[in-house]
Amino acid sequence: MDNPFTPPSGNEQVPAWSWLDEYLWFSCDIIADLAEGRLKQRPLVATVARLEPDDRALAVGPAQRLTWRPVGDGSYSHQNVIAFGSPAFVLGTMAGSALGNSARRRAAAIDAQPRWVLDGSGEITVTARKVYFGHPQCALDLGWGGLDTIDLVAPDVFQTSFHDIVNGRQTTVRLRTPWASLLFVLAAITAFPAHPRLLENGWLPADFERRCASLGRPCRPAARLLLNRGR
Repeated sequence: MDNPFTPPSGNEQVPAWSWLDEYLWFSCDIIADLAEGRLKQRPLVATVARLEPDDRALAVGPAQRLTWRPVGDGSYSHQNVIAFGSPAFVLGTMAGSALGNSARRRAAAIDAQPRWVLDGSGEITVTARKVYFGHPQCALDLGWGGLDTIDLVAPDVFQTSFHDIVNGRQTTVRLRTPWASLLFVLAAITAFPAHPRLLENGWLPADFERRCASLGRPCRPAARLLLNRGR
């Protein structure tokens, strides 16, 4: 399984402390509290999302929703042209019409192929039970137990598939958010406890705790606490 935290090749300089490191640090703090049964002792997090009874927001932040889908159905408008005039004019007009129809047919075929489509940007609210993505046209309300697959495909991209109760289709979406590792861990411990990325600590850079300590930001050992939970 690919590691989303694999360092880039070449001579790129990795910043000493990035915006993603900040979110990962807080993610580890939340996950450590979860492993130790201390979530109810965490400070309240303000959110506009509607919460279920006894549920509470653990994190709020920016996100983009992307869906694996085509942008068209393969159909296009075929134009029939009737031309009058000289033979050269008629032939030129018909040839132009044929080229136009061919271009529209190719474009329609391309649009019918699925790809990652950016649906919109909004705010996510993360709880121990689910993630809410707030958006007027493409909102999401995903309970961890209702997900069919999960993965962390990039340090800031959580991917999941589920059965959409609205349209009855199997849907695959990505949430691009700095809370991606937190989303993955919460979903994994709820419904995918044997996920290899969870068992192999693939949701966190291998040297993260060491870097935190060297920069004066000691990080709680969330990965170890997760693996030792219940023992």
